[in-house]
Amino acid sequence: MGHVELPDSDRSEPVGLAGAPRPRTVSNRPRGNGLDELWRAPAAPRERSGPAAAKSRATRRIPVVVCAELLGLGVPALLVLRTGGQSRAVVAAAVAALAWSGLRAVRGRYAERSPGGPPGTLTTTGDWLLLIGVLAVLRTASGDALDPVTAVVALVPGLPAGIAAQALRRLPWPGRRPRMVRRVLVVGEAPGVDRAVRLLASRAGHPYTVVAAVPVGTAPLECGVPVPGRLAPAPADDDVSTVLGGAFAQDADLALVVPGPQLSEERLCRLSWGLHDGGLALSVLPGLSGIAAGRVRATAAAGLTLLHIAPPLRRGPQSALKAVMDRVGAALGLLVLTPLLVLIGAAVRCGSDGPVFHRQIRHGQHNRPFTMWKFRTMVADAESHKERLLATNEIDGPMFKMRRDPRVTGIGRLLRRTSLDELPQLLNVLRGDMSLVGPRPPLPEEVSRYDEREFRRLAVKPGLTGLWQVSGRSDLSWQETVSLDLWYVDNWSVATDMGLMARTLRAVTNGRGAY
Repeated sequence: MGHVELPDSDRSEPVGLAGAPRPRTVSNRPRGNGLDELWRAPAAPRERSGPAAAKSRATRRIPVVVCAELLGLGVPALLVLRTGGQSRAVVAAAVAALAWSGLRAVRGRYAERSPGGPPGTLTTTGDWLLLIGVLAVLRTASGDALDPVTAVVALVPGLPAGIAAQALRRLPWPGRRPRMVRRVLVVGEAPGVDRAVRLLASRAGHPYTVVAAVPVGTAPLECGVPVPGRLAPAPADDDVSTVLGGAFAQDADLALVVPGPQLSEERLCRLSWGLHDGGLALSVLPGLSGIAAGRVRATAAAGLTLLHIAPPLRRGPQSALKAVMDRVGAALGLLVLTPLLVLIGAAVRCGSDGPVFHRQIRHGQHNRPFTMWKFRTMVADAESHKERLLATNEIDGPMFKMRRDPRVTGIGRLLRRTSLDELPQLLNVLRGDMSLVGPRPPLPEEVSRYDEREFRRLAVKPGLTGLWQVSGRSDLSWQETVSLDLWYVDNWSVATDMGLMARTLRAVTNGRGAY
């Protein structure tokens, strides 16, 4: 049988299904029938606590968690409202409890938490604040005379009850095993494998961990993962046994196949038969990326599998609701934060010579320029010093960032770390130039250097916060920032905005990437 020698960089010993070492060869002979090889592939049962088992156990816990949160908010609310002499206390408490549980369900709090997700205390606090806003809207719409102070006091017990219910899920229940991540074996041509490994490693919040790769052909990998075997460039009888052997050797429970010219439709189909017969789950990486799962719908026609991609939201009820939330949220924010804004303004004025506010031209939706407001965090003549600092720029792309910018004042460093310098942008949101959530608003000189891909960031209004802020802010490279903004442009929704606003609290608290 002809063979291809493995390169020196791939010296991981290939292990067969029975545990015996296999020769360092890859078959490149033409495929014959291939069925004998499929039938010989062992299908030994594998005991795992994979996603299906974890989902089953999580489903059994949901009723307990839901009841705990319903009672934890509803019963104390009923007692407080009755003590306060409020009319229709039973109805009000029931509506509050159902709204609380419904809001938690819509935001996915009863699903199994992904690794790297925000902690229960943070998400519950954000949900509770959102509940107050929802109930305030309902109270206004229904014309209820319920006292607002009493209503808020009645809802207070729901916050610790929600936190306790989430903590209850993390206790060692009888028969519960820790949730396991998916151990992934990537199969494909070297460039596709490198890209898949790089993208999976660059983000947290998903359950996939790459443990090895089986490349097609002899091209070396750059990602550095173990290579327990290789597939020949042409279909071969040992395709299935090579992949299954690598999976068992690395204890992988999922094969992620990256299609390419050397992984034709027929070869992939035969590979899927053998992997499923061998007890290994299979996923196929499509050529599309940056599309939220909710926009994808799979259908079949004439034996073909079709992926229908819903267009991004640009008009409709969600866009109208987002506009209302922006204006109402900005108005309430300015009203509530007025004392803080006055204190910050006084601190800026006393900290250094110059105006309190820094006004800057930025580009918004559809490349329309507008004046953005911020608290001044630099010396008054900061722009005149920028030219001599360009050589020390610490980020690639058109943006300018320095971790220790000498132009930043003492109070300015504190404001930047806590993001309090951004609060005057609530005025821009109120005027309609910006949104509460969206991409970072760029400078004119940045826009002048945009390519077609980067220019798509301007398809929506820029935001006071966004994916870039909750994902690392200035610690991100330019390309990472663009990728996050483009994901938001194409996949935003009102639910996404609410989640990002809740996550912003965590990002502002730890100050990571703010300078």
